[in-house]
Amino acid sequence: MKTTLEIAGIALSLRRYPLQKNETLQAWDAADEYLIEHLESMELGENAHLLVLNDGFGAISCWAALKGMRVTAVNDSLLSQQSLEQNLTENALDTQSVTMLSSIDSLPSDISVAVMKLPKNNRLLVWQLQQLSHLDQSNVTLVSGAKAKDIHTSTLKLFEKHLGTTTTSLAKKKARLVFTHKEKQLDTLPCATTSFEVPEYQLTLENHANVFSSESLDIAAYLMLEHIPQSDDIKHIVDLGCGNGVLSIQAARLNPQASITSVDESHMAVASASLNLKNHGIDENRTRCVANNCLDGFEKDSADLVLCNPPFHQLHAVTDHIAWQMFCDARRVLEPKGRIVVIGNRHLGYHAKLKRLFGNAQVIASNQKFVIVEAQK
Repeated sequence: MKTTLEIAGIALSLRRYPLQKNETLQAWDAADEYLIEHLESMELGENAHLLVLNDGFGAISCWAALKGMRVTAVNDSLLSQQSLEQNLTENALDTQSVTMLSSIDSLPSDISVAVMKLPKNNRLLVWQLQQLSHLDQSNVTLVSGAKAKDIHTSTLKLFEKHLGTTTTSLAKKKARLVFTHKEKQLDTLPCATTSFEVPEYQLTLENHANVFSSESLDIAAYLMLEHIPQSDDIKHIVDLGCGNGVLSIQAARLNPQASITSVDESHMAVASASLNLKNHGIDENRTRCVANNCLDGFEKDSADLVLCNPPFHQLHAVTDHIAWQMFCDARRVLEPKGRIVVIGNRHLGYHAKLKRLFGNAQVIASNQKFVIVEAQK
């Protein structure tokens, strides 16, 4: 695996964090290289203020910091922020040279150029375009990059609808750039969340733009809601990968004696879970919502129950290392006799993974697509 990005006469050491044994994926792609080459050609100068959106592992931000620019990096992913911070340190760059914002923060109003890695989620793309349109500045240029196959006619129409005239580059190494000039001014930002109802459980769920299944409840969550454990012996429940907090709410209702910790690496997910727990009358003294890398820093033997719906991708890459880390962290954090309840697609083989780690695992529910597995420490 290549860990040194050599471009425009400089070399950057870049890794994906947290570090994985036998990592096979590099921390940048052809779109990062294309964007950096284009920004080099713009000759921005050291006084430029570069706004970088969705910089997966910090390649663009590290390049700009090395050039002496003022950088504001906006990410929804805590892991992306941690990767950026680690890569700045790895390249002997001042971590204070980059201002890090989450996706729920307001954008700065004095930027020279905005650069974006195209997010997977169109709702997040629209929200970020609306934020740029809301800026008072009228001369903002946005340069976006992605794999050519991910830039569709419908994608370009979103840029034109919310921001202004949009053109594209030629493809290079299967990547393409999108150039947009801010011509539209949005006087008032729309509500940051959308909502949907789950009448069977008397739920109205608010969702920030980058929350998984933000327009309706996914079928995995429906199945999981039917099988959340209920017991007077449960004192602390961790909802690991909480999303909008739907499992946290139901777990709190079924176990009124228990405290609930909702964990996700997405800032928008954590904000949504916090809002939904409050809106459904769950006592704030019982709840904690935190952006975290799995259960890093959680006290050993401190939870009775972990609920988990693991992701099987990191940004655009399919991977199972996040699920494995979740399971390992859960085993450490669970008290003796504590339980983990996991839902996932049948083909992911979570039953085998949990049995290997816990020494036991049993299927407690399934349908044609999903399976729920429980293991005990």
